Amino acid sequence: MVIVFLLVAVAALVGLHRYVWRRLVRDTTPGPGLARRVGTVVFVALPVMMVAALAAERGGAPFWLQRTLAWPGFLWLALFVYLGLALIAGELVRPLLRRFLERRRPAAAPVSPPVPLRKAETVPAGASETPEAAPETPDSPRLLAAPSRRLFVSRVVAGAAAATAAGTVGYGTYGVVRGPRVKRVTVPLAKLPRGAHGFRIAVVSDIHLGPVLGRGFAQKVVDTINSTQPDLIAVVGDLVDGSVEDLGPAAAPLAQLRARHGAFFVTGNHEYFSGAEQWVEEVRRLGLRPLENARVELPAFDLAGVNDIAGESEGQGPDFTKALGDRDTSRASVLLAHQPVQIHDAVDFGVDLQLSGHTHGGQLWPGNFVADLANPTLAGLERYGDTQLYVSRGAGAWGPPTRVGAPSDITVVELASRQA
Repeated sequence: MVIVFLLVAVAALVGLHRYVWRRLVRDTTPGPGLARRVGTVVFVALPVMMVAALAAERGGAPFWLQRTLAWPGFLWLALFVYLGLALIAGELVRPLLRRFLERRRPAAAPVSPPVPLRKAETVPAGASETPEAAPETPDSPRLLAAPSRRLFVSRVVAGAAAATAAGTVGYGTYGVVRGPRVKRVTVPLAKLPRGAHGFRIAVVSDIHLGPVLGRGFAQKVVDTINSTQPDLIAVVGDLVDGSVEDLGPAAAPLAQLRARHGAFFVTGNHEYFSGAEQWVEEVRRLGLRPLENARVELPAFDLAGVNDIAGESEGQGPDFTKALGDRDTSRASVLLAHQPVQIHDAVDFGVDLQLSGHTHGGQLWPGNFVADLANPTLAGLERYGDTQLYVSRGAGAWGPPTRVGAPSDITVVELASRQA
């Protein structure tokens, strides 16, 4: 079944690339000349780099190779998505544009019947009895021939699609590279004591340090978090895409995180692709406190954390009983859990607030519709019984360093006491 799925996926990928190549290259070039050959080479090289970038990251290829392939390969992935969408939309425009050109066709001038010569008139030898039409001048109205019209329409649609896709991906990439923006949310907790009213938790998820986003990006995230002067920092998974050996220097700025009650960390699914045990030790060395199915009792509430579901394959999955089973239920509780789907266990254990990430808010529109189907909450704050769930869109990006319709964020969750 896996082989069949892979074959279907490869066939679909090849077919879609052939469609985009046909619309952007073949239909816009008048013949098999240099332009078509160059375009074809580009449409072969970039998809190969895209697949190679994905395989290199997942297969643990040398880090220098991952970095070489990542930018062109992953950016092509995002660009290809929006080229395809724009060209499909362009199929609706093509017949309208052709019809417009047809209506602009100048009306043919009526042909007058030949005037017969009078008997007195003679026709010079070799001359025609029918008057010749006036010669066409450069200023005469002309209509493009059908092949020229098709080429013109193809170039207009392809140019518009390319400009739209490039602009969308360019703006979305700039939004990621510049760093996440701060979002503020107030969450009332019934059990929170009056003295903890206004307690601020800086929530950051899905930083995804890797072959694209490195140390400079980590520094921007750290500086943004520290600028909010939080009481507590929660890093809720998917910190990295790679090993400690490759990405240890990129994660080093995390040692600069500052909060009155410290910084805490729980694993995400990508940690289990990258050596979770090594990363837990590394973040501990950097000054963060990992919560591996564990709980710490703060003065105002209990803070708990559970491992990600992906850890089950390594015998390190979430254990809600270990983290929450013996706590004092009269105290307010906040749970750090990477995936929103863990909310159902949180409800069963009487958690007041769960903080999660994982979804990226969909990252690339229209992927948000798929992500929304796979998660109970895509982004933002929602209530499930007596438990509230807040899902961050995340600070970074996986794959393409691009976000469309799902801006990155670091959220300051301000807890409110109903007794205040």
